[in-house]
Amino acid sequence: MTRKLRLGFAGVGWIGRHRMAALIDSGMVEARGIVDPDDMCVEEARKLAPDALVCATFEELLVLDLDGVVIATPSAGHALQSLDALERGLPVFCQKPLGRDGDEVAAVVAAARAADRLLGVDLSYRHLAGIDDVRAMLTLGELGRVYAVEAVFHNAYGPGKPWFYDRTLSGGGCVVDLGIHLVDLALWLLGHPSVLGVDSRCFVKGRPLKSVPDAVEDFASARIDLEGGTVLDVTCSWNLPIGADADIGLRIFGTNGGIGLRNVEGSFYDFMLERYDGRQRTTLASPPDAWGGRAALAWAEALQVSPRYDVEADRLVDLARVLDRFYA
Repeated sequence: MTRKLRLGFAGVGWIGRHRMAALIDSGMVEARGIVDPDDMCVEEARKLAPDALVCATFEELLVLDLDGVVIATPSAGHALQSLDALERGLPVFCQKPLGRDGDEVAAVVAAARAADRLLGVDLSYRHLAGIDDVRAMLTLGELGRVYAVEAVFHNAYGPGKPWFYDRTLSGGGCVVDLGIHLVDLALWLLGHPSVLGVDSRCFVKGRPLKSVPDAVEDFASARIDLEGGTVLDVTCSWNLPIGADADIGLRIFGTNGGIGLRNVEGSFYDFMLERYDGRQRTTLASPPDAWGGRAALAWAEALQVSPRYDVEADRLVDLARVLDRFYA
């Protein structure tokens, strides 16, 4: 039997603990160490892993006997902490965004390639139930020629922590927080076509972002022109009066039908996945679906096979460069 992976966990707030629990519950992972400046978060994390060592610093965590590191700290630390871990030869699984801009992401990916170590990012919407089947369907051309994709992610409230609203710490607003999932999922489903152009509009409290350059956007909309003529329309927001907690969806239109992903009754966690044929709908997947930790589990499964670099990580730079163009 394969021994458990010995992992270090940096950042054990809500999402960090959720991923930590999913990994421990899988039976693949032992939490060797944790680090977080918030004592309450550490206390909650130790309920999941009472034998884990509590470290005072990230550097102290890295010197433990580890097989890899899971990073769920605030965005400003993602790139630097990932670089530190990779330079020590440790595989990394990091919360999105991997970096605050394309240059930071490119530096981390280059470091992972140079160290020949596995690098994963928590792009969790790739792991919704039924999504793999949709990707296969698109690869086989079952929808015909795909010519349009519509993606939305509206949040009726914004993040609760102040660093999200500081561009130097976050890298951006709703685009980096929410839009990243939409752009990644669409490009991944379509087989990573080249992006030919991005025409975007970003706002903060109803004003153009360019008039408030130190702020972060709370509403953004962009038309992304893809190789082959497909148009991807993306809209995302914080604090939008939408009459529900969230409005999340992705619709793909082809000459032989369509695919629709939508959240159920304003939920952040429950989704319907449907096939469209004219006025008819066929359900492909529906709640309940415990999908939140699957990206971390996929990384851990790959790590059990080999700690070596996976060229799929090269795509992370392409994604970051597209997000950069929202602000250009």
